[in-house]
Amino acid sequence: MHLKYESQLREPLVSGNKDYHQVSEDICRPIEVKPTKLWYVGFFIAITFLCFGVYCVYREVTYGIGQWNLNKTIGWGWDITNFVWWVGIGHAGTLISAILLLFRQGWRTGVNRAAEAMTIFAVMCAGQFPVFHMGRVWMAFFVLPYPNTRGPLWPNFNSPLLWDVFAISTYLTVSLLFWYSGLLPDFATVRDRAKTKLRKMLYGVAAFGWTGSTKHWQRHESLSLVLAGLSTPLVLSVHTIVSFDFATSVIPGWHTTIFPPYFVAGAVFSGFAMVQTLMLMLRKVFLLEDYITMGHIEAMNKVIVLTGSIVGVAYLTELFMGWYSQNKFEGYTFWYSRANLFSPYGWSYWGMMACNVISPQIFWFRKLRRNIYVTFFMSIIVNIGMWFERFVIIVTSLYRDYLPSSWSPYYSPTIWEMGFYLGTFGLFFTCFFLFAKYFPVIAIAEIKAVLKTSGENFKETVGKEEEMQPETFAHEYAHAH
Repeated sequence: MHLKYESQLREPLVSGNKDYHQVSEDICRPIEVKPTKLWYVGFFIAITFLCFGVYCVYREVTYGIGQWNLNKTIGWGWDITNFVWWVGIGHAGTLISAILLLFRQGWRTGVNRAAEAMTIFAVMCAGQFPVFHMGRVWMAFFVLPYPNTRGPLWPNFNSPLLWDVFAISTYLTVSLLFWYSGLLPDFATVRDRAKTKLRKMLYGVAAFGWTGSTKHWQRHESLSLVLAGLSTPLVLSVHTIVSFDFATSVIPGWHTTIFPPYFVAGAVFSGFAMVQTLMLMLRKVFLLEDYITMGHIEAMNKVIVLTGSIVGVAYLTELFMGWYSQNKFEGYTFWYSRANLFSPYGWSYWGMMACNVISPQIFWFRKLRRNIYVTFFMSIIVNIGMWFERFVIIVTSLYRDYLPSSWSPYYSPTIWEMGFYLGTFGLFFTCFFLFAKYFPVIAIAEIKAVLKTSGENFKETVGKEEEMQPETFAHEYAHAH
């Protein structure tokens, strides 16, 4: 008799009557058939945005940073707003993969692969903004700390901008290793199913000679745990260091000690929302409803309402400190520049509050947490709200300086700034469409690992066995322990 250790009350992680062969069939099907018209339309739109973004970057590099609407007060505009936004989106992938793996959360198996890919593509998009913000992009290597080669020019090790280089490059490297090592068994599955010699060879090279032996699995398990252990502090450190770009300055609205935890919670918040957006599209287009179940969607919505509430507490704390500190500069920034609906940027602050704090509270209701349409709509609303948050932090703190004589007029981006942002969307979705076509979007090996404990038909079978033979089952369970 098959012994079962998981509670029967828990929702199955794999729906339907699946066996190991059927899992391989379902997940490999999108790779092995020709793409649909919908895939081609989406890919063409992504490429169009990417090309426009490349042209906008060409304008900025050729004619200088003046192509963007920055001025002497607002030196950081859309570019750094978008940098922080993309880094935040990259957080959920590693959190789902690393922290949930260490805590043995079975529901991560349906969503971790696509979330890890999302992390890598988002960090690739984020890294471009600081580089092109330099203006002289050919000097980008100056940010790398290798002294004694450029005369009197030394890296400033006290600068959080330099820590950013360390943190984000390390984060990208570890995330890439984590993602690729998890793909090895699945590449071998696709290789063994390949019909043409070319596919067999390419997936064979990608699989690094994986045979599925016990030794390979043991090493794979060890590597996953080591990388998860490395990634977990990175999840917390990367956005903490990004927050230091602001918190170590003396500008009102920035120099607050609440920034590190508040930025990390906001990053997880926006990252999970983007995972929801992508997973809901994948499950619909690739017919993966049995593997990305309502249980997965509900679990992620619970994380969204938790992190959204943490971010809301941080916003209220900032307003409280703006009043309680009796610092007139802080008070002006929080209570006039931001919270005043009739100030020039009041619309962005209240847009942020509505999207990030008020709207996610609907997920306290189980029926709404498990509604596909509500979840998809909310996932987009949350990311719009998180973009507003970064815009509010940067622009409303900079456009009114200590000196009224240097106050800038209303800041609005140029078409080239907006085009650069759209171009990163093009890059992100181009990469994601290619990933969805040529890579298994769900971890086949990990789904098989939880199939016998959390698959719907196995749960039903074991439930019946327990009802029919309670004494025998109790005896076997006691013997096993």
